[in-house]
Amino acid sequence: MLLMALAPPITAFIGWITLGEQLSNKSWFGMILTIAGIALVVLKREDHHLTSGTVKKMKFSYPVWGILLGLGGAIGQAGGLVLSKYAMKGYNAFASAQIRVIAGIAGFMVLFTLFGYWKNAYRSLSNTKAMFQLSLGAFFGPFLGVSFSLLSVQLTSTGIASTIMALVPVLIIPASVLLFREKVNIKEIIGAMLAVGGVALFFI
Repeated sequence: MLLMALAPPITAFIGWITLGEQLSNKSWFGMILTIAGIALVVLKREDHHLTSGTVKKMKFSYPVWGILLGLGGAIGQAGGLVLSKYAMKGYNAFASAQIRVIAGIAGFMVLFTLFGYWKNAYRSLSNTKAMFQLSLGAFFGPFLGVSFSLLSVQLTSTGIASTIMALVPVLIIPASVLLFREKVNIKEIIGAMLAVGGVALFFI
């Protein structure tokens, strides 16, 4: 979710490249601050012992594939938000969310067919507990979350809506600790706040 905080700066960056939208010095600083906050969390320094002595090198704190996929999610979110605002205009936000879900189902059907996941999908339907929890998550996420985000984009600017939605990395910290018993250190908290601060600065 912290990597998803890159979505608003990426959105503005796409607009700068494709639409010729201007970025102020404050916007560039906000982008740098967001990247710095994320780098604080995903990077760490480790000692490497060489024959000539010990040197410190930067290393990812988490698997590289996970970070790259999170970055891909941020790029997808940014592109989807811009395209949704352009296509939606005065159209109903909940109907727009439904269209996005239908398009997502179609995409997953193609992937399931290509990679042979249908058997696993049918097997998962028998797990009633997991299906209930997933359905509850889908209600709050893809239904309410996406619908409200599209409504926000419709009623405000894309930048303001993206900034508010970028609060998720900070809001998710208590849930991570209370529900999943994850250990969140002070560096991760500071990094999340820096990233969100950078996003806020980007659009204030």
